[in-house]
Amino acid sequence: MGMRGIHTSINDIRKKVFAEVAKLSYNYEEGSLSDMENIPYRIIPGEVSTYRESVFLERAIVKERMRLAMGLPLRDVTEHAPVSRGAEECVHPEKYYQPPLINIIKFACHACPDNKVVISDQCQGCLAQPCRQVCPKQAIYFKRGQAHIDQDKCIKCGKCMGVCQYGVILRMERPCAVACGMKAIHSDEYGRAEIDQEKCVSCGMCLANCPFGAIADKAQIFQCIQAIRSDTPVYAAIAPAIAGQFGKDLTPEKLRDAFIRLGFKDVVEVAIGADLCTMEEAKDFLSEVPEKLPFMGTSCCPAWSVMAKREFPGQAKCISMALTPMVLTGRLIKRQHPGCKVAFIGPCAAKKLEASRHSIRSDIDFVLTFEEVMGMFEAKEINFSELEAIQVPSSASSDGRGFSVSGGVANAVVNCIKNMDPDRVVQVERAEGLNECRKMMMRAKAGKLNGYLIEGMACPGGCIGGAGTVQLIPKAAQEVDKICKISEKAHAYESEYTDLLTLLEE
Repeated sequence: MGMRGIHTSINDIRKKVFAEVAKLSYNYEEGSLSDMENIPYRIIPGEVSTYRESVFLERAIVKERMRLAMGLPLRDVTEHAPVSRGAEECVHPEKYYQPPLINIIKFACHACPDNKVVISDQCQGCLAQPCRQVCPKQAIYFKRGQAHIDQDKCIKCGKCMGVCQYGVILRMERPCAVACGMKAIHSDEYGRAEIDQEKCVSCGMCLANCPFGAIADKAQIFQCIQAIRSDTPVYAAIAPAIAGQFGKDLTPEKLRDAFIRLGFKDVVEVAIGADLCTMEEAKDFLSEVPEKLPFMGTSCCPAWSVMAKREFPGQAKCISMALTPMVLTGRLIKRQHPGCKVAFIGPCAAKKLEASRHSIRSDIDFVLTFEEVMGMFEAKEINFSELEAIQVPSSASSDGRGFSVSGGVANAVVNCIKNMDPDRVVQVERAEGLNECRKMMMRAKAGKLNGYLIEGMACPGGCIGGAGTVQLIPKAAQEVDKICKISEKAHAYESEYTDLLTLLEE
């Protein structure tokens, strides 16, 4: 699980960057972007460094974080450019970030050892030397009573680790590479991490697991606030994983007031779209499995569905074509309020990529993560305990709200299938984390999951483990459970928007 939910200095810096970018946007006037030069001095004050070897390096990293938070590309380290280069373009809410979405700030990268077996200085230099005995490559030698590994000979098999009775032989791995289920991270010529953008599906797990905070995704905080400040109403479509993300003072009843104070017109629960997605997938499953398709995979996690279609092209058609809850909710809001804009507020980096597809650009205008919105609350100095408790008007079902927890999507679809065809028994297989999802797809490809409904989630625990979340996963799961319990409707098929489903899919 790494550092998830543990409050670190990296969270602090990220939050400060997001808050400063939000302030810059809320207070923006023609030509005020030159203040970008001063922000790093506010975030990293004084002349003594706190985290890195120098205060200059700390500020340089903050500058690149700011650029990414504004949706701007990283600057080339080898040439001079002001931090605000290109920033004027951000003022237009229509400006969408240039790929890539996930970026490594190279001079913040620690160049971690990439899969290396090492012997720590706690080696007791024992007489038996079992490590040396089991090494198939004679890579272990003893010097001054301590064991050492000749890295040129070592094949990283780990046999020595298994036999050391002191447990002092360790495998050093790069946390970002371990977290990447796509094996998309390798080393550049200086040993720093580099992302193979052809393989990356933007799940953001590397970003959530880098202990040096060297990986960041691009954000649309500035653009979204510019839209809020314009004459166009902007609606916040909030993902079910929002439960408990902002701490105990921001209860579900207060969410509406909180977002209205940020300048949004109103709040709509994406769980409504989850209900519609559920019905669509249930209908597809009943009509296609097993007659036309051997199994069906859920569609709502973009990182999982991109991985499955890309790596298993022969089975790509088995991944549901149903529109995701985000898109269905966006379409619903735009039907009800023509000419408005929609900001999806969620836990996920990959949703930013999904929303940038040409087919979806008109449905969702902005994607912000909970962490980024936290920066907006900070910028507006909103005190959660003073907010009004206005019940969020929603007719979303308990099943729809449960989408954000691993197993929730499959559970919702199965309940819907049971309602349509009570005699149908549906077997379910689910996986979380892209490595596990890949294994599940291999089993499906081998014909071991015929007739199954399979649910893939790129993040641990489901969406509540997304790269843009703030809370510990078990705590978030409890909070989602609470909002599911207060739903007036249990299942997706009780939705009042059923009749709109065919219109929204066109």
